[in-house]
Amino acid sequence: MPTYKAPLRDMNFVMTEVLGAPQQLQQMPYYADNDTADGDLMQQVLVEAARFVEGELVALNRVGDQEGCVRHDDGEVTTPTGFKAAYQKYRAAGWTALDADPAYGGQGMPHLVSNALVEMLNSANVAWGMYPGLSHGAYTALHAVGSQELKDLYLPKLVSGEWTGTMCLTEPHAGTDLGIIRTKAADNGDGSYAITGTKIFISAGEHDLADNILHLVLARLEGSPQGTKGISLFLVPKYLPTADGKPGERNGVVCGSLEHKMGIHGNATAVLNFDQARGWLVGEINKGMNHMFIMMNAARLGTGLQGLGLGEVAYQNALTYAKDRLQMRHEPRVNPGENADPILVHPDVRRMLLTGKAYTEAGRALAMWLALSIDTEHHHPDDAKRQEAADLVALLTPIAKAFMTDNGFDIAVQSQQVYGGHGFIQEWGMEQFVRDARIGQIYEGTNGIQALDLLGRKVLLDGGKKLQKLAATLQEFVEEHEGDEHIGAYADQLGKAAQQLGSLTMVIGQKAMQDGGQDEVNAAAVDYLRYFGHVVYGYLWARMAKIAQDNIDAGKDRDGFYLSKVQTAKFYFAKLFPETKALAATIKAGNESLAVDDRAVFGWEHGLVNA
Repeated sequence: MPTYKAPLRDMNFVMTEVLGAPQQLQQMPYYADNDTADGDLMQQVLVEAARFVEGELVALNRVGDQEGCVRHDDGEVTTPTGFKAAYQKYRAAGWTALDADPAYGGQGMPHLVSNALVEMLNSANVAWGMYPGLSHGAYTALHAVGSQELKDLYLPKLVSGEWTGTMCLTEPHAGTDLGIIRTKAADNGDGSYAITGTKIFISAGEHDLADNILHLVLARLEGSPQGTKGISLFLVPKYLPTADGKPGERNGVVCGSLEHKMGIHGNATAVLNFDQARGWLVGEINKGMNHMFIMMNAARLGTGLQGLGLGEVAYQNALTYAKDRLQMRHEPRVNPGENADPILVHPDVRRMLLTGKAYTEAGRALAMWLALSIDTEHHHPDDAKRQEAADLVALLTPIAKAFMTDNGFDIAVQSQQVYGGHGFIQEWGMEQFVRDARIGQIYEGTNGIQALDLLGRKVLLDGGKKLQKLAATLQEFVEEHEGDEHIGAYADQLGKAAQQLGSLTMVIGQKAMQDGGQDEVNAAAVDYLRYFGHVVYGYLWARMAKIAQDNIDAGKDRDGFYLSKVQTAKFYFAKLFPETKALAATIKAGNESLAVDDRAVFGWEHGLVNA
């Protein structure tokens, strides 16, 4: 059975040495006044988090995969053995309240700390971690735009974990295209609304972990405009609260079925049927998409952390196996007294393992950089600093979601490959990581949608202003370290790639203004996001390598941690970063090779509008 140890040493390195997080957080009165920005305190919290996930959740991962969730005739759902008991321990220990607002019972810890906790949860048991993860997303949206009455009633329950939450967007006929949803809302005349419709793919949509479930539902009020401009957001509880805030009458929402999935079997992915269910408006009428994006953006970062967490645990187990598994002979021999050497010494195995290590550690740095930026966006006293942080989060969120989940799946597959035939056998656990990791590339907006969002909305829509701010940061770093004995070559590679990213953006932008321009943007988007992801990871690896080398030169590398950073950076720039050259070529190729004769290639005859 797979094992997992939280990478606390690396988390501490990124938080304190790379980001200087304690010093930055101390500049924010919200954290300084609450004494939650203390570096020692944050480390203590993460040590306890590691103890919980390693002791309570790792062993349940395979149980959840094998048992799955069970829907009963009355629509109720039972989670796998041990899930409910673990959730009660998690809630009792206060983990659901970690970064929540103290006004509603939260502990007020930095988002940076909860980010690290979420990574651990995803490594230990991604399906289990989705239950509190969805609740936190519901908390975030309700806290941001809910009325004071709704917040006073529901937020303490979400913060304590007594009740959980979901997000209900997708319908059977409408996946990404939410503008065509059919779920309706009718005004009851008493401040509530009657919600009717069907939602599918609802993660944690029904379960036995909590006494009540709060569904945040997108629906269209009668008379509202068509498309996304006519969608509103409603809170629909499974049980209607009584006057004293306890679960009361059953509401008109029932789990019609559970999906039978490739992975994440331990999480209940529900079809929810709403039949005149009572709900309450969250935020403004017809602003539902804007409000739901608060939750969706949090979910997208959370999904990126799923890719990171699964990549980490897959890599850890593959590394352990590679040290123990004896196969083939290597020159010079490692085990001259044995008839074979550990497979770790073979170059191709090292390539697979270093790929996992390089992508995972850069992904952790990106995730923590974004988490600290979210803390800054919400709590920094300087308006300009808040806006700068908000722009960075907006720009890099699609990359965090797509690049990290693409890489997480790749790491899981390559880690499975390290096992050879044993990787295909259930008892080793690697095939579960592969199955569980695959969904991250699909839900919360497919990675293709993330690419369109990055290029179309986050880069081209504002004339590249957000990109230019990041480019200035990169250029400053490159100029500062040009000719550096140790990372000068990395800075040079990074500078050239960043410059070319700007050139590619201009080429695509010019094509976008011509006839068929939207297809040109769409054709380039996926490769553009991957190119951009490498530029971000290259920047982070160069920074980490510089810090590590400085510690080595100062005689502080007693355990080889910093040498590991330096050598992994060398691998990244030699073996992974050069992918940007191929991506540049495919980006420039544009839509021409995709504009084929549909009848000849696909056997499809049609009449395109304005063809």
